[in-house]
Amino acid sequence: MKVSGFTFIRNAVLNDYQIIEAITSILPICDEFIVAVGKSDDDTRLLIENINSPKIKIIDTVWDTSITESGRVFAIETNKALAAISPDTDWAFYIQGDEVVHEKYLPLIRQEMVDNLNDAQIEGLLFKYVHFYASYDYYGDTRRWYRREIRIIKNIPGMSSFRDAQGFKLNGEKIKVKLIDAYIYHYGWARPPQGLTNKARNFNKFYHDEQWNQQHMTETFEFAYDNADRIKKFQGTHPQVMHERIAATNWKIDFKEKPLQQDYTLRRRFLQFVFDLTGWSIGEYQNYKIVKRY
Repeated sequence: MKVSGFTFIRNAVLNDYQIIEAITSILPICDEFIVAVGKSDDDTRLLIENINSPKIKIIDTVWDTSITESGRVFAIETNKALAAISPDTDWAFYIQGDEVVHEKYLPLIRQEMVDNLNDAQIEGLLFKYVHFYASYDYYGDTRRWYRREIRIIKNIPGMSSFRDAQGFKLNGEKIKVKLIDAYIYHYGWARPPQGLTNKARNFNKFYHDEQWNQQHMTETFEFAYDNADRIKKFQGTHPQVMHERIAATNWKIDFKEKPLQQDYTLRRRFLQFVFDLTGWSIGEYQNYKIVKRY
């Protein structure tokens, strides 16, 4: 069984992405790792080179920054990396630059790939998510945060990333997946306030045109803690590859000074109540078909 990791990245230093931690967290169970490195304004390429692993293959890309619709450029860059994996790859393990896998899940993930390798009805593996928010000590805890996503796919012709690299489809159709008992730790929103302000400025360039950004991303713009609704204190352990970063950069945040904005409509309150009570997320968007569960 051959496993290829793949990802894309650009301006990782300027935007403080956890790309090194992302790659090294799954590198032990990959036979090769393709990194599509976009032409950057910093030392992103050198950062990847310094991982110094014979498994890593860098492909140099140029992002089409004229594409400012719905983050579509992210899917384009993902597909460049996917296209570069070895033809004899069985499974392709995708990870984004702000996602990390805890080492405790690696044996289970590898076993799931072994067990489902010859199961024709399984085209991908579906992961659960923890979305850290504001600091490494809290995570988002409402329906507002997507709770599952495809991160491992079989190397099947016609497989491609879509939308803003949200997931994968096979010849434009939802792929059949097994939900596995493993989590992706998403650290994209675990930044100091200024870091989140910078992220919002950079992120929105790929989702909105220049006029929208001039109107909303003004010089006085500050990130508002309005996209979590509800958070919880994280009681678990972080992946080993994150320990050095957390020790060096973690910060404390007082939500009394920056209260979460909870503008729940009656409908959202009802849907959240049902989810909390039963685990059923009514109307949840799913870009996959679950055909097997752990």
